[in-house]
Amino acid sequence: MTGRTGATALFGIAGTAALAALALPASAEAQEVYGGVYAHAVDTPFTFDTGEGGVDLQAGYRFAPIESLSAIGSPEPYVFASVNLDGDTNFAGAGIGWKAEIGTFYLRPGVGLVIHDAPDLRVDPATRIRTDLGSRILFAPEIAIGAQVSKRVSVEASWVHISNAQIFDSDQNPGIDTIGLRVNFRL
Repeated sequence: MTGRTGATALFGIAGTAALAALALPASAEAQEVYGGVYAHAVDTPFTFDTGEGGVDLQAGYRFAPIESLSAIGSPEPYVFASVNLDGDTNFAGAGIGWKAEIGTFYLRPGVGLVIHDAPDLRVDPATRIRTDLGSRILFAPEIAIGAQVSKRVSVEASWVHISNAQIFDSDQNPGIDTIGLRVNFRL
């Protein structure tokens, strides 16, 4: 699965997840939609060079907090998709996040799982080191710092990391980091 075919399939997965989420009880109705622009495959201490780059467009759908999980801070479930405009790795997934508010500012950590369309096997021709992601399903921790700019709109700087954490493949874990800005619209 690569290029447009992969992006179409991933948006199909994210759309199916969003439709399935609509079947949730009324207490979990959508709370906000979000979208943003991200730098793809940013060099951080959590990754090594996969030979990828470019710009990602990310979009997501965040649900109301799950009040029955108040013991762990009433996390907000979400679904999202990320499309790389250069034809590199696209991914879509779901997770849960929390929002810790401090006045008009807040911190939003989250964790989820994604499915991606990167090659099953990729080797750097210069170093002969494998740069594929090691498994089709990856962990996706993220963190955002945001500010509420109106009653319904907030902006965030966010980091999304995808990798297998060496759980699905103990020998392979390059990961991909995306860093960017997104806008949230409360429904």
